[in-house]
Amino acid sequence: MAEWWHNLNGINQGFYVAAAFFSVFFVWQLIAALIGLGGGEDEIDADAHDYDTHGDIDHDFDHDIDHDALDSVAAFKLLSVRSILAFCTLFSWAGAMYLQGGKELQWAVALATAWGAVAMIAVAMIFHLMRRMTESGNMSLASCVGTEGTAYIDIPSAGMGEARVTVSGVMQVFKARGATDAVIPAGTPITVTRVLSPNTIEVKTIEKSESSENFQKTSNAKETQS
Repeated sequence: MAEWWHNLNGINQGFYVAAAFFSVFFVWQLIAALIGLGGGEDEIDADAHDYDTHGDIDHDFDHDIDHDALDSVAAFKLLSVRSILAFCTLFSWAGAMYLQGGKELQWAVALATAWGAVAMIAVAMIFHLMRRMTESGNMSLASCVGTEGTAYIDIPSAGMGEARVTVSGVMQVFKARGATDAVIPAGTPITVTRVLSPNTIEVKTIEKSESSENFQKTSNAKETQS
């Protein structure tokens, strides 16, 4: 290993050092994105103005629809931290490999730049698509407003618990906050009043009269279909 390293010229060694340096940061950014530590990037993280924890998500979606064209352009960030790291990483590795393979410096730099540009565009597109998929999931979550479910974990007064509701035909568990100051014990029938964030909903308990009315409506609908 030491002999291989000493046989490289100074420029080639510089490319390898840069490749190792940028690779570490690129992998760290990738892992951070996958586990939700976006590091300020918003390719997959919702912008702060998209969700108001004290406002109705429907208002936010109306805002998004009104600015759909602008958001579509802004969402595709070619010059983001991750895409720049991708460029530097592949540029360094490609340059090191081409120089070691005997390419002239100018050709090695030119080819490495082309590879770096490909990496930058590819990473920007991938995170753009991931962000779009996240937004699509949020739109589906909004459809659960008005649906019934149950408290999965006690929802304390002015605190967070969990509730189980159906979204797009699939039973899921979300963080939940009560619409009132009353404590909602686990197992209590609830209805979703609004969506607070991509993984948090506001709920209220279902009164017996309200539950009976909903049951009656469901029964009448089935009789009509029959």
